[in-house]
Amino acid sequence: MRSSSVAPPPGLVDCRRCPRLVDHREVIACRGRSGGPYWSRPVPWFGDPAARLLIVGLAPGMHGANATGRPFTGDYAGILLYRTLFEFGYSNRTESTARDDGLELYNCRITNAVKCLPPQNKPRPDEIRQCNRYLRNELAGLHDGSVIIGLGKIAHDAVLRALGLRLASYPFGHGHSHRLADGKLLLVDSYHCSRYNTQTRRLTGEMFTDIFRYVRERVEPRLTTASEASR
Repeated sequence: MRSSSVAPPPGLVDCRRCPRLVDHREVIACRGRSGGPYWSRPVPWFGDPAARLLIVGLAPGMHGANATGRPFTGDYAGILLYRTLFEFGYSNRTESTARDDGLELYNCRITNAVKCLPPQNKPRPDEIRQCNRYLRNELAGLHDGSVIIGLGKIAHDAVLRALGLRLASYPFGHGHSHRLADGKLLLVDSYHCSRYNTQTRRLTGEMFTDIFRYVRERVEPRLTTASEASR
């Protein structure tokens, strides 16, 4: 199944539970940009509603998802992510530029631990907890055997909180994997594909590809990547 546009969960786009985040996003909304006004609301998940791969990021970027209304769209962090999704057959395009760009995801869904843009990209613990209800609902809809990629420690911890698990029992580490929910779900850790991490080479393209190669063998072992098909 594939999807490029799915209705957000009831109440998400109008959520105002975190006053600091509401104030910040509304200030940013007034700035707009040459291509039109910013989305500047909670950003819903994007992709296949029946996906067996869920990717969890940190929060919308100011000039990316906060502007476009789609996770990892229009900002630097999405460059490596969407290119890799295309390579592994989860996407029909190598880039995500706007909500109406024709991008579709296959057996994959993308969301964030925090749905609103936080100041300096740093949500407070209480804001992460408030937003965790939406992630909890997203995880509840996953099929047994699904895989979750947590991009960074905040996303990793948010998944554990949403499942009611003790954080100390599942330490974050790039390339680590954790069986959750009585073994029904697999959480795979990766450094976040942010500009800082990729430019400092804390996360390289090869490292990110290795994560997806490991995941692919657990989600769709017979799927051939674009790069493998060209050999």
